[in-house]
Formats: sequence, C-alpha cells, structure tokens
Amino acid sequence: MKQFRTLLIPVAGGPEDEEALELACQLSRALGGIKLVVTNIISIDRSLPLDAEVESEIAKAEGILARFENLGKKYGCSLETNLLQARAVAPAIVDEAIEQKADAIIIGSSYKMRYGEFSLGEVVPYLLQHSPCRVILSHHSQNE
Repeated sequence: MKQFRTLLIPVAGGPEDEEALELACQLSRALGGIKLVVTNIISIDRSLPLDAEVESEIAKAEGILARFENLGKKYGCSLETNLLQARAVAPAIVDEAIEQKADAIIIGSSYKMRYGEFSLGEVVPYLLQHSPCRVILSHHSQNE
C-alpha cells in the first residue's frame, strides 16, 4: 500500500466536512508525517473575471478556513489552508490535488436527494472519475 504523505481535504463548511477533517487527522496521527491541506474554493460566476474579489465570499471562506484550522488543533493535528477561486469546484479540486501532489482527497458528503433518489451531487462523482489520486469519501449519514 502506498504511504500517505499529503492529504487534500476540500471543505465548504458543512458538518460532513468536519467529519472528513476528523478522519484526516486520525490518519495523520496514526500514520505520522502526513501533510494535511484544507482547501476552500470560491466558485466565481462567469460574468466576473476569475480573479474578482468578491468580498462577502472571501470573508465567508476565510471564516470557514479559520474554523477548520481550529478544528485541526482540537483533533491534534496541524494543517495548511488554501483559499482558491475557480469557475467550477470539482475541476479545481483535481487541479489542487495535482498541485499539492496529494496521495488522497478526503471529502465529506451529506445525504442528498435528487429527483427522489439518493445522490452524491456533482463534485464527488467528478472526483471519482478524474482524480489523479485516491478519493476517500466520508459520508455523513442522514440519521446523524
């Protein structure tokens, strides 16, 4: 089995992301020497330039990253945080995994319904199809 050196944890701020971070921290503590990179991606509307500074979104994203940095300390691990802007979230996660040379992406998923059926949304299936590394799904049960 390949040794984990870098784990990418994309977060949007939900409870499922907190569980994904907790899992990443457990792996980091158990295996040691793992770099954790927590990334929040701001989706920029096509009517704006990609480098547009949408202050409300930036403030929200910085708040999310600060909260996850504190959660990392609570779980006993240190981590890096990144704030990115992109047109689409899923391809940006793949690009960040390549940039960080991530060995795995740990992503949280909540219980979603679409057209009356269980759905993983758009991001998780894209990652499963296009990720250059392992994808570890931390699913937040509907009953939790």
